[in-house]
Amino acid sequence: MARLTVALTGDQPTDFIESLAANDLVDRILLNDQGSEQGAQLSERARSKSHFLEADPFTGSGLSRLLDSSKTDYLLLIMPGEQVRLGQRALERFLATAEDSGAGLIYSDFRDDLGSEARDHPLIDYRPGSIRDNFDFGPALLISKRAAETALARHGSIDERIRAAGLYDLRLKLSIDSDLLRIPEPLYIRVPSDLRATGVRQFDYVDPGRRDYQIEMEDIATAHLKRTGAYLAPEFEGLEAYEQNFPVRASIIIPVRNRQRTIKEAVLSALSQRTAFDFNVLVVDNHSTDRTTEILDGLAREHPKLIHIKPDRTDLGIGGCWNEAVYSSHCGELAVQLDSDDLYKDEHTLEKIAAKFDEKPYAMVIGSYTIVNFSLQEIPPGLIDHREWTRENGRNNALRINGLGAPRAFYVPVLRRLCFPNVSYGEDYAVALQVSRRYEIGRIYESIYFARRWEGNSDAALPLDTANRYDAYKDHLRSVEIMARKRINRQESGGAGEQGSRGAGGSGRGVWGGRN
Repeated sequence: MARLTVALTGDQPTDFIESLAANDLVDRILLNDQGSEQGAQLSERARSKSHFLEADPFTGSGLSRLLDSSKTDYLLLIMPGEQVRLGQRALERFLATAEDSGAGLIYSDFRDDLGSEARDHPLIDYRPGSIRDNFDFGPALLISKRAAETALARHGSIDERIRAAGLYDLRLKLSIDSDLLRIPEPLYIRVPSDLRATGVRQFDYVDPGRRDYQIEMEDIATAHLKRTGAYLAPEFEGLEAYEQNFPVRASIIIPVRNRQRTIKEAVLSALSQRTAFDFNVLVVDNHSTDRTTEILDGLAREHPKLIHIKPDRTDLGIGGCWNEAVYSSHCGELAVQLDSDDLYKDEHTLEKIAAKFDEKPYAMVIGSYTIVNFSLQEIPPGLIDHREWTRENGRNNALRINGLGAPRAFYVPVLRRLCFPNVSYGEDYAVALQVSRRYEIGRIYESIYFARRWEGNSDAALPLDTANRYDAYKDHLRSVEIMARKRINRQESGGAGEQGSRGAGGSGRGVWGGRN
């Protein structure tokens, strides 16, 4: 069987290093900290196999040195921040799978050591759309040295100027010609270090303190899209002039099920909007079993602008509720989001959104929001403005990140041609990707929305199987979107007619029929 090099990119206990040294499959152990006293505590056998890393293995230059230091067919990376304990014959399983499959990167499920128990921690399979930089491979990754060398030869070496995203760059290049393969077996035990709930971790990618990191990740993801033919230049289709009559200019849409604690505040926030145009509020009550329906019935009697929609179907997710509202005769020309436990920042939110639509022929407008607690006090990370979005590259970077912001507003004639998937997670992301594929999206970078974090949030603390299902679904959406964009580029490269029909380089004002 082939042999491997093990790189410990974080601190690991001495007994783990000793166990690696005792395994005949391990040719060399690369330790992270050159100044550590740990080396002196190792046995002679372990010291003979141990060498110190000369640079941070996640920089461009550091990862290149790490690959050069590996003289074996495979390199096993143990990621920093968490300790691991290998299971029975785990290295044999890693290597046998790598040899049999020829995959470029192998990762596996594991178990979490929670003190009183070891709980299974399954991961998800890698897809073409799994290009987000936070894809969870777990803390142990096996890389084929041959596949890595081939990928870098074909698609370019790792830029030595990369400060943190060397491994991200390598795995995207690996994924072009090689499989990134999951072993659905728990091959090791992890002692987790990040015990935060999903509702907290989900905002890491928009932390303003990590802006330089995000820019670097965006550059690498964009280069990958260009290499694979999925990149879209900032050339947008114009909006056609639709012959449709709408009862109002804008509709605020609130899907809801069992939100008796928050629905009244959300509805009153919507009804309080001050505008120079007519609007209504469409609340789709998805068969609530608490007092939500009663509360809405009372509000509807007092407020003519409130349309209380009670679907006949009983199989609707949030996306299906949006479809009920968007395709109803009550829907206005603009459909504007408000979640049933959130609030608009003030009475001018709807006016600001409509004004943004008037600036240019946008098919969608996305605002910025502030994270608050149930008492509307700002909590970290505070303002979420998605400053990473640019007109030039926003729709490409949208394939790297997990969300585009809120509140979201749509030009309904376009939205009715797309429709929402009937799911309760990622439905908005699915539509936003489709919109961005063809049309320009407008952004509002000031906060116009309060997103409340409380124990009732549907994503506050997701079970692992639910979080995996949600992540896999968004990876699926990205995979389909990448396929669609590749098809667009292939069609356009076949003749100028296709490019011309998309209005290359322009905003499409020539076919803009007005929004008033």
